[in-house]
Amino acid sequence: MSNSTRGIKESAPRRSFFSHLGGMMVLGAAALVPKSLRAEAAAEKPDSASWPGSLNARHMQLVDAYEINDGYPLGFVHNFLQPNEAANESATGVIILRHRAFPLALNHVMWEKYKIGETFKINDPETKAPAKKNPYFQAKPGVLNNDEIAIDRLLARGVIFGACGVALRGQARRLSGNAGVTAEEAAKEFTANIIPGITIIPSGVWGVNRAQEAGCTYCSGG
Repeated sequence: MSNSTRGIKESAPRRSFFSHLGGMMVLGAAALVPKSLRAEAAAEKPDSASWPGSLNARHMQLVDAYEINDGYPLGFVHNFLQPNEAANESATGVIILRHRAFPLALNHVMWEKYKIGETFKINDPETKAPAKKNPYFQAKPGVLNNDEIAIDRLLARGVIFGACGVALRGQARRLSGNAGVTAEEAAKEFTANIIPGITIIPSGVWGVNRAQEAGCTYCSGG
């Protein structure tokens, strides 16, 4: 056997050994990572084509949000996760923001500039006036019925969010006049101002299909 051939044959076991060793080191380090961060890293951060990514939890549920509905779709995700976490069982929550629920995916700047609260008749629970910021993102403690339904808190728990690309364009057409821009300009701005951690997907119904194919049960968010 030539030296080059022997080198090739020997390299595979070495790679296998070091891969295994690296995996053991990662597993050991995982015990030192806070539970919320482990949950966030549990699913591969997907792009739009692979959304919702690889889901491996024992329990998985999709909440299909097509109305903001006073934030109840976010509450449904929380109410699914909480009992499973209390029972120390792995669970993954997935939520799609489509149709009239799409604005939940936008940051505070977009809510103010495009007068989303005024247009959708959504009051800020803190000010009781038409919302000039996303009331379900980075809410002050005690403002929401449950602090844990805030979008940033759900993201930190590993909830996977998808925002409908069709709704993005549709709401851009609807809201563009509020900011004095074209629908195309609004759509570009919406795309650039999606809350970090939320993935824009081709359409909401596409996402419903993909999440169910990935093993999620279905829950209507309203």
